[in-house]
Amino acid sequence: MGHREDLLVGAVACLREKGYARTTARDVVAASGTNLGSIGYHYGSLEALLNAAVLAAIEEWGAQLTSVMLAGVDPAAPFPKRFEQYWAAVLATFGEYRQVWAASIDLFGVAGRVPEVQAAIAAGLQDGRMAWAQLLHGIDPEAEPAKAQAVGSLHQALLSGVLVQWVVDPDRAPSASDLAAALRIIAADMAPSMTRNEP
Repeated sequence: MGHREDLLVGAVACLREKGYARTTARDVVAASGTNLGSIGYHYGSLEALLNAAVLAAIEEWGAQLTSVMLAGVDPAAPFPKRFEQYWAAVLATFGEYRQVWAASIDLFGVAGRVPEVQAAIAAGLQDGRMAWAQLLHGIDPEAEPAKAQAVGSLHQALLSGVLVQWVVDPDRAPSASDLAAALRIIAADMAPSMTRNEP
């Protein structure tokens, strides 16, 4: 690897250990085996490097989660069971990426002023929407794009919200079984109106 790649790997390691706000340029240099001048040369600033590192770490997390889900979610199980298996997989990976998710909250503020960051986050959200629709409901995004968008958006909103709870309020954040129980309560509340064909 060259210095650019070494810096990115080092910055991701620092994010996972120390978080966004506490990572310094010297931390990244020590973790990457490069030098301070390399940060400016390859990324322009420490902030730009850390932003790239957060995006890389989230992409890595998404790939790991998809792999865990494919192994841990039974496609033949009823949806409530698949839903709980999905959340068990999400939360099992969350501890390892906790600092990354905390850093991603900082990155949302950056997105408002850096179009490339906003575009990267938006692309990641859209990939997530399509993945959840396909993996959890078997919806083909190409055959039924509107359906995949609607269902995937709901799961993406839930994912974002639960992860924020785990970052900000971990003692009261829901477990996989809590979420599955809530889903059953909501489904029971909806059942009467569904039989009456109410909107």
